[in-house]
Amino acid sequence: MNISLADTTFTHLRDYIYERSGIYISDTKKYLIETRVARILQENKFNNFEDYFQFIKYGSNGKDISRLLDAVTTNETYFFREMEQFNVLTFGIVPKLLEQKKDLKNLKIWSAACSTGEEPYTISMMLMEKLKRPEYFEIYASDISERALSSAKEAVYSSYSVRNTPDPYLIKYFSTSEQSYALDFSVKKNVRFMNVNLMDENKTRAFRGMDIIFCRNVLIYFDNKAKQKAVANLYNSLNPGGYLFVGTSESLHNVTRAFRPNIMNKVVAYQKL
Repeated sequence: MNISLADTTFTHLRDYIYERSGIYISDTKKYLIETRVARILQENKFNNFEDYFQFIKYGSNGKDISRLLDAVTTNETYFFREMEQFNVLTFGIVPKLLEQKKDLKNLKIWSAACSTGEEPYTISMMLMEKLKRPEYFEIYASDISERALSSAKEAVYSSYSVRNTPDPYLIKYFSTSEQSYALDFSVKKNVRFMNVNLMDENKTRAFRGMDIIFCRNVLIYFDNKAKQKAVANLYNSLNPGGYLFVGTSESLHNVTRAFRPNIMNKVVAYQKL
């Protein structure tokens, strides 16, 4: 399909994506957007990008918008990614918070922007091993992509997704069939999935009272204004003294001063003041 994306239409489409999701697309990404959105044009038999933009802005439904956001976002993730953070969570922060809660032993953890589920399921497995009591924790997981969420709920993964998974976890919690790895129900049942746009204050309000939030490798797609809005929503969802993890290559230094950075085993965990 040889349809070109005019500069003006690219600008309109980019601005629309930003308004809906907070994802900022630079001029250098025009070819990437052109290539990915062209597939949607082909699927839906649009003759050009201009017709598609008019449709997505004025005549589309939530499913169409979700399909566009699916096309322009990258769902790169795998189990036990940035393992040092999971170790700090499991062996440092979780025991500390449970001790503080005393008789109210139920931690609420939110994996914001969970993609295809590897992050919340990793947390589920590690806490099952550490605590031996699934009733001690509740895990919520959200993403803006319906396609990613459907995949997460199915929880059948490729060898690429499990390549960093320690053998004891692989043996205990996965069943293998022809290079696919199906996650055990005992892990899946601890995680609740929802479609949430981190820029949407109303939707993030459903996650009040969280003890720990993971929002990793997401803020890199936002400009400063969108980062501040998303982080403010995450802040409002955390209990006082709760912790926020961002990606190891990310920082809140120029975004907000509302968190205290705690360094544990060379891992930064941002604590709500």
